[in-house]
Amino acid sequence: MGIHHQMGAHDNIGMNILLISSSPTLPSRSAALLASFGERLKSMAGIQASSLSIRDLPPQSLLHADWNNAILAQAIAAVDKADALVIATPIYKAAYSGLLKAFLDLLPQYGLRDKAVLPLASGGSPHHMLALDYALRPVLQSMGPRLVLPSVYATDAQITAQTLGGYQIAHDIHARLDESLTLLTQARPYIYSAARDQTPAAA
Repeated sequence: MGIHHQMGAHDNIGMNILLISSSPTLPSRSAALLASFGERLKSMAGIQASSLSIRDLPPQSLLHADWNNAILAQAIAAVDKADALVIATPIYKAAYSGLLKAFLDLLPQYGLRDKAVLPLASGGSPHHMLALDYALRPVLQSMGPRLVLPSVYATDAQITAQTLGGYQIAHDIHARLDESLTLLTQARPYIYSAARDQTPAAA
């Protein structure tokens, strides 16, 4: 179904991160952003990272919100299991991906409860960055996350297509991804604190 697992440098897992790509095309600039962030996770101790590509989910079941579909159920369970989500989306006409909207609609009302969320996005113009704050962030906040980290947005000029394939990401965007990784790992105590608050006291 497109959920793939990768381990950090050690097996002592302290944080489960789900990387979600919501671009309808592959390759894509937003997917390149997400892949770059995922590469950074590989050397991190205490991190388990999984990836989910929404475009690989059954389209009919996704559009019709078929919760009985086993593949969709597995994707929803992956979100539930994660401590943190890194969500990458292209921005089209000042709106985030329709695939992402369809997937978020599948989740429970508070399906992001006590999780950390990092939005990544790419778009043709710097002006499209506003879609993250005015469209995507309110939806994410309504689903009960512990925190939504500052977004990383890159324009087409900052993620350039290469002649032999793939994309080249600008140095300033790499620096922002590094900063986001630091913020995400610093969120661990807050996530665990939330989990402990919900754990019933021993009899």
